[in-house]
Amino acid sequence: MTTMTLPVPSLTGASSLESYIQSVNRMPMLTAEEEFALGERLRIHGDLEAAQKLVLSHLRLVVSISRQYVGYGLPQADLIQEGNIGLMKAVRRFDATRGVRLVSFAVHWIRAEMHEYVVRNWRMVKIATTKAQRKLFFNLRSMKTRTGGLSECDTHEFAKTLGVKPEEVREMEMRLSGGDVSLEGGPEDEDQAYLSPLAYLADEGAEPSDILENAQMGLLETEGLQSALADLDARSRRIVEARWLKEDGGLTLHDLADEFQVSAERIRQIEQKALATLKKTLVSA
Repeated sequence: MTTMTLPVPSLTGASSLESYIQSVNRMPMLTAEEEFALGERLRIHGDLEAAQKLVLSHLRLVVSISRQYVGYGLPQADLIQEGNIGLMKAVRRFDATRGVRLVSFAVHWIRAEMHEYVVRNWRMVKIATTKAQRKLFFNLRSMKTRTGGLSECDTHEFAKTLGVKPEEVREMEMRLSGGDVSLEGGPEDEDQAYLSPLAYLADEGAEPSDILENAQMGLLETEGLQSALADLDARSRRIVEARWLKEDGGLTLHDLADEFQVSAERIRQIEQKALATLKKTLVSA
C-alpha cells in the first residue's frame, strides 16, 4: 500500500482551531467519479489510502455542521473531533454503488456523534437518556425563540408538532431550564455553607452497614432466645412466653395461676427461675 501524500490537518490546542478550519477548507473536493473510484477501492480492497482521501475531502462538512451546535456552550473543537469520528464511521460503511454521494450519507453519522457528545457533556447530569428524549431535547431547543418558560399553548403546540405528549414537553422544558448545582458551596459561600445541598440532602438515618449489622444481630438474638427457651421445661417455657413474649402485653400471674391450678406466688417463683436460666444460657452462647 502506498503512503498517503495528502496533508493531515491538526486540531491540537485552542489556538489552532482557525488554522485547522483554513486547512480543511483547502482540501480538494472530489468529483463524483473520483469519489466512486475511491469508494470501490475501499469496499473491494480495503484500501486505507482511499478511505483517508474520502475522509479528508469531507472534513469541511464536519466543520460546517459543528457550527450548528456551538450554541450549547461546548468547544467547537470538541464538536469537530466528535463529528470526525462520525465521518470515519460513515466512510467505513459507504457503498458508492448505491448511487448516493458520501456527503448525503455522512451527515447522519456526523450529527449522531455530535448529538451524543452534546447530551453527554451539556450538563453534569444527563438530561436525555433515551432516543426519544434526545430527539425532543434538540428539537425543543431549536424551536424555542425566547428564554422564558413555555405557556400551556406553546406546550401543546410543540407537543403536536413533535408528535409527543404535552407532559413530555413539560418535563424536557424543566430539564432544559434547570442548571447544575454544586453540592458544596464555593469559597465565597462559606458564610452560607448550611444552605448548600449537602446540608439538607444528607440522610440522617443509619448507614447500610449499620442496618445490616442490626438485622443480623436481631436474627442472632431471636435464634438464641428460641434455643434457650427450648432448654426449659414445658411449664416454664409457657409461663415465660405468656408473660414476656406476647404482643398484647401477656398474661398476669393470676391468669397463669388459674391455668396451672397453683398459687400466683408459685407462678412468680417458676418465672424467676426460668428467667435466670434464660439469662445464663444467652450469656454463655
